[in-house]
Amino acid sequence: MNHGARTHPGVWALAVTAFAIGVAEFIVVGVLPSIAHDLGVPLARAGGLVGLYALALAVGTPIVVLGLAHLPRKPVLLWLVAVFLAGNVLSALSTSYAMLLVGRIVTAIAHGSFFAIGATVATRLAPEGQASRAIAMMFAGLTLAMVIGVPLGSLIGNGLGWRVPLHAVAALAALALLATALWVPKLSMPPAGKAATQLAALRQPAILSMMAVTLLGFGASFAAFTFVTPILTGITGFTTNIASLLLVVFGAATLVGNLTGGRLAASLGWQTALRRMLVALLVTLVALALLMPYKLPMVALLFVWGALAFGMSPGFQAGMLTTAERDAPRAVDFASALNISAFNLGITLGETLGSAMVARDHMALTPWAGVALVVLAQAPLAWLVRRSSRSIPVPAAG
Repeated sequence: MNHGARTHPGVWALAVTAFAIGVAEFIVVGVLPSIAHDLGVPLARAGGLVGLYALALAVGTPIVVLGLAHLPRKPVLLWLVAVFLAGNVLSALSTSYAMLLVGRIVTAIAHGSFFAIGATVATRLAPEGQASRAIAMMFAGLTLAMVIGVPLGSLIGNGLGWRVPLHAVAALAALALLATALWVPKLSMPPAGKAATQLAALRQPAILSMMAVTLLGFGASFAAFTFVTPILTGITGFTTNIASLLLVVFGAATLVGNLTGGRLAASLGWQTALRRMLVALLVTLVALALLMPYKLPMVALLFVWGALAFGMSPGFQAGMLTTAERDAPRAVDFASALNISAFNLGITLGETLGSAMVARDHMALTPWAGVALVVLAQAPLAWLVRRSSRSIPVPAAG
């Protein structure tokens, strides 16, 4: 295992694109009240720009990845970034909720397919034994967006109008297209079975269990996170500008957590890393629910929450790739796509639970929905851990 090997520039290109994608996905969280007011829709309905984006991503990603399974990886990545760029341009030019939602859906489909295929490309560009760290590096672009892109976009969007940061995301997408063209090498085609062979992964209990862990564990944060700006302003008592700046705290934590989570998954194994971080997230969400009205504790909790919520991402994806390599070796890209779907079904589930609570004027209770999802995630994870311990190969005699 070569810990000192340089990161392949192709992984940096994937991270640049992930940065643009991260800003595109989460920028609406920071300007959600502004969008709702400008387009004349209730806040709970505007929350659908987060949840329906994730749902479109979850449904579209496996279908697109299945259709692209036999095409060369670099041209596929370039095509996906170009579609992502077009979706952001449409979003930035939208003049109605429906038009904005269509732009978001186009963006979402390209987003999910890029991450599913990009994760497998990152592992192929990584030194032996460092797949988790290469995935973490790619996801670091996503989390860096939380540090810089989303808070800065929120400040700009709340000051100059929510369309301005969307135009900036389109410019980032153009930069990502250039980086992909220059830095991602041509790769030989990985083995891929026929569509029926790949779809058979959906019948594998281990694949479905890993999807459940990702869906529940990642989605646990989004009942509250979708409405983090109105929580910080309406319950904790911060001003809108301070709330936007506090997203920097959350974003910085996601970057630290992502990189640390990648190292933990590589050193401890993804099962142990996820088990420990899920327990820590449960405790954090309980504290968030109890301490929401208090400013200083909320600042500290935002950091811990962000580190745990996104620190699990490399473990979730590494767990799926490891599981797929064992249980569905000719459907690894498709299994990766299924896990990207699970991430976003989790976002949809969390947002739906949170929106239902907000619609009933129970915004302060949204962290408890996350607590319930973390508890539910323990069952499939425990099954995978037991299954893994039973299937350790025994060396042959002689």
